[in-house]
Amino acid sequence: MKFEGSELLIVFSSLIILMVLIMMILIYVGFLRKKTEMVMHEQDKELKFAQELALSQIEMREQTLRYIGQELHDDIGQKLSVAKLLNNKLYSILHSDEKEYLKEINDLLGECISDIRNLSKTFIADHIEHLGLVESIEREVKRIKKLDFMSVSFIFNNHDIDINPKHCLILFRMVQECLNNVLKHSKSKKLEIILDDSSETLEIRIIDHGVGIPKNVPTNGSGLRNITNRAKIINADFLISSELNGGTEIKIIYPKP
Repeated sequence: MKFEGSELLIVFSSLIILMVLIMMILIYVGFLRKKTEMVMHEQDKELKFAQELALSQIEMREQTLRYIGQELHDDIGQKLSVAKLLNNKLYSILHSDEKEYLKEINDLLGECISDIRNLSKTFIADHIEHLGLVESIEREVKRIKKLDFMSVSFIFNNHDIDINPKHCLILFRMVQECLNNVLKHSKSKKLEIILDDSSETLEIRIIDHGVGIPKNVPTNGSGLRNITNRAKIINADFLISSELNGGTEIKIIYPKP
């Protein structure tokens, strides 16, 4: 089969046009891929910056809490100890019928010293990392029980949880903030804390049986925003479900690396 000159020209022209179209498509696909990579890179940079900013804010708060904890333990705790010693000295020189009030003061001072020392330990990050998550939560539970506002139960399936100590501290601060919110807002008489440790995740549930969160109340206040920011740093999920007068359940799901 022979082609005439004009037919050959049409074939070659078509091939050239086809090649040009293929090249343009390839260039366009490459451009889209490069643009997508740049956008993803920028998003990754923004996410890392947000995480670093949140982490630096948390570190500043921890430094402040560490300072307050040290002051409570070293300054106020020591002053109360001296007051107790002076009270004991006064107790030893008074008559028996005058000692009753001093004994009550002495007992009260002893309780204050113990409470301040325990409170200072919850402020100092090193103590929390040393104690571990479960024991730190147990201390918070004891503190709440002393207030005699509500009954508190803490159920866990593993006492020695093996996670990054820094992540342990962040998880504890999240739980601590949630418990404070329950105390301030829930009006509940019962509080349940359930910790479920598995090979892949650590799940913490905080359940109260109080007034719940009304729909017209914003859930993006500074307290909840702090918890959400902490969750993002450790790639944890922070979930809230609530019914008016039906209580509130909070879930913290931490994926293990």
